Amino acid sequence: MSTVHVKTEIDAPIDRVWETVMDPDRFGEWVTIHRSIRHLSAKPLTEGATMDQVMCIRGVTFRVHWTLVTVSAPHRAEWEGRGPAHSSARISYQLAGESEGPTAFEYTNEFTAPGGKLGNAASRMFVGAASEREANKSLSRLKALLEQN
Repeated sequence: MSTVHVKTEIDAPIDRVWETVMDPDRFGEWVTIHRSIRHLSAKPLTEGATMDQVMCIRGVTFRVHWTLVTVSAPHRAEWEGRGPAHSSARISYQLAGESEGPTAFEYTNEFTAPGGKLGNAASRMFVGAASEREANKSLSRLKALLEQN
């Protein structure tokens, strides 16, 4: 399993950060590898909601079927995903802060590649650095988006 954990502080109210990160229609504004959403089951998102997300990393486009398994607005959300070739991921958002801001935002992605231990080793070598770089870019974009207003 590969794990990416990044965090940032956003000078914006926690509710505004939560509304943005939990709105699939806004993923394109801040998630660098996001391409589109298909088959969104519910909006606003509630526990058990599902969606198919099309993403692209290192020139490879793929689809992940996500299920929102935990939601505790405006502090925590956890997604479980199933991707190509039996890959899986668990993504969590953790938010903390006062109602007027700033908001601490933490993103964790635990990714299990297909192919057992060999697949995980290859994933850490080839995708790991790119995943962390893209996560940091995404959080930078989120910060800029929410602090511009």
